[in-house]
Amino acid sequence: MTYQAKSIRAFIGARVFEESRQFYSLLGFEEVVIDASMSLFKVNDKLAFYLQDYYAKEWINNSMLFLEVDDLDRCRETLLKKNLPAKFHSVRFSEIRNEVWGRELFMHDPSGVLWHFGEFKEAPNS
Repeated sequence: MTYQAKSIRAFIGARVFEESRQFYSLLGFEEVVIDASMSLFKVNDKLAFYLQDYYAKEWINNSMLFLEVDDLDRCRETLLKKNLPAKFHSVRFSEIRNEVWGRELFMHDPSGVLWHFGEFKEAPNS
């Protein structure tokens, strides 16, 4: 590249926009309202995504985001303490899975977007 990339941000949709806005705020993201049909949800300037007031079932059911975390056990504990499945009917979490590359757990948001929370294995010392 002849330029420096600064961030990458995905666009995801929402079946019920206000419900998804509330969900992501409770999850811990900071909301920046763009307009009546779009918000930016961010952890910082580099970790963010756009939430749209738009729903296409086939698109949403095939949307996935991967969030790398430093401590998956602490992440899971934090997520479960929020009791999100009791507050949002279709939200659900998986157990932690061990993979050859590291560990991960899955979360479905209120619209069906699949989140992967993952912790990569450290490379062995040479």
